[in-house]
Amino acid sequence: MTTSKEIGAASDFYRLRVVRMSETVAPEFEWRDDILWRETAVAAPEADYEHFRVEAVAVDNDENVTTLGLFDAPQDAAEALESAAEDLDGLTRSEFEDRYFPDGR
Repeated sequence: MTTSKEIGAASDFYRLRVVRMSETVAPEFEWRDDILWRETAVAAPEADYEHFRVEAVAVDNDENVTTLGLFDAPQDAAEALESAAEDLDGLTRSEFEDRYFPDGR
């Protein structure tokens, strides 16, 4: 939780977003003696693992980001985002922080 005593609607202080994260397989390289390396003809790398992170971003400082949840499916992330957005619109700042930032901030 922040140390300031500002009060108001949570939507005045936070915005929500979903970030898609993926770990991809690095392309293979073909080694040759006449050049240092050459990338082989590979289609776009396929994702080994993909997950979605729902985040709350402070309006006054876009580097102040709190992860609200990690999800494997985009549908699950969209549902979590929708639920958090309803709370963002309906709760005060302190209520939102108590619900979504249990460790304090």
